[in-house]
Amino acid sequence: PAHTTVMMKNIPLKYSRSMLVEVLNREGFAGTYDLVYVPMNFGSMQGFGYAFINLLSIEDALRFRAKFEGFADWQVPSDKMCEVSWSNVLQGRQAHIDRYRNSPLMHASVPDEFKPACFVHGRRVPFPPPTQRIKAPRHRKEPKGLIPGAGGACDFGALSGAAADGEGLF
Repeated sequence: PAHTTVMMKNIPLKYSRSMLVEVLNREGFAGTYDLVYVPMNFGSMQGFGYAFINLLSIEDALRFRAKFEGFADWQVPSDKMCEVSWSNVLQGRQAHIDRYRNSPLMHASVPDEFKPACFVHGRRVPFPPPTQRIKAPRHRKEPKGLIPGAGGACDFGALSGAAADGEGLF
């Protein structure tokens, strides 16, 4: 199968999924992608600095890579220059749906902005429903040295795809 899923690296940490979608549309990619996922750190309520975007065709993906490699026109002050590569674990919209639809990441307690989003003709559509009961995210004790109440009470790092390969544990 053709590569259509790209990984954007060096995105400003303050970027949310909706902010990234605005940039994609502004830069001429409205209607050319069907999935966007920006893994988020629930402790800091910021991103990990990378995202996954599935484009509709290999041509769109190649144009995307050419446009965003070295991109630095962010909506927030940042000197980060984007790097774009092929996603090395999941390729295609269906692979992402299969990976996340039954994940604790999709639990009702997780903020919508932290979840992968599907699109059709440039409009957000509901993520396909789970095929089994979704478990709530795991809770853990706050790490030593963390200010109580400052976040980090849930193990959302694993849910959001913080693994070294950029594709989470779920």
